Amino acid sequence: MNEEIPEEDFTRLEAVFVRHRNALWIRADFSSLYTDYYLHLMDHGIRHKEPLDLMLKEQLAMLSLYLVTRPWAETTAWTANLRAPRLNLFVSGGTTQEAITGRIFTEDVREPDRNLFYSQTTAKHMREPRLSTMEVESNEPLHWFEQFYLQSEQRPGRAFHIGDDAYHVVVAQPDCDVEWLMGLTVEDVARMSEVEETNLLEVRRLRFHCGCSMAKLVPMLAAWQDRLDVLFENDDEIRVHCPRCAAVYTVERGTLEGYLHETEERGNS
Repeated sequence: MNEEIPEEDFTRLEAVFVRHRNALWIRADFSSLYTDYYLHLMDHGIRHKEPLDLMLKEQLAMLSLYLVTRPWAETTAWTANLRAPRLNLFVSGGTTQEAITGRIFTEDVREPDRNLFYSQTTAKHMREPRLSTMEVESNEPLHWFEQFYLQSEQRPGRAFHIGDDAYHVVVAQPDCDVEWLMGLTVEDVARMSEVEETNLLEVRRLRFHCGCSMAKLVPMLAAWQDRLDVLFENDDEIRVHCPRCAAVYTVERGTLEGYLHETEERGNS
């Protein structure tokens, strides 16, 4: 757990049971998570156009809320491969790690014949990751959540932007009042605690955090050990982007050569 991190640096996600409706209501205000997200972009000189920025932020919110519907031990990654705009939208997180991260890929993206959404979930008890794919028609992460939840859980779930940085989801439990669930509006969800009998079940917390570092990224370049001239193109250093959060690291050729030499020596010892 991240006990050394101040509590205010985390986004609080509350799981609430709606009695007599048999539904799970998960709510959060993502202001602190979005603050860390923007500080990350600023630190690494990353700028997104407004529609793409909102898309990534909403996908971060949807995955965060989805994680609370699942067991603690799971780590889940979602990737949306879109035709227009052509991009890959990636988010990944887990509530055991209390962290979520994500990024947008706009360069060298394969153009699909349709918009595709991929999910991969891992946990210690799983022999293999749980993989699923679905076709999506819109560019709306809230719609993706609803479609994916129905496919993966075989019961409906609804997603709502309550206002500002607040997002909620309401998902069916056994014997749910599905007609009530499907008829919910943003206003209904915002007033849920006033008009429904509710019980707080648990609280989880997340922050925007990748955990990447130079030490973790350098081994990823080991496959280039026989083609360093191609990799560095006669330069002494290259810029490497983290595949999970797009953080930028400058890797010197001497650093990579030293790592490869040490790895070779350990293999020979």
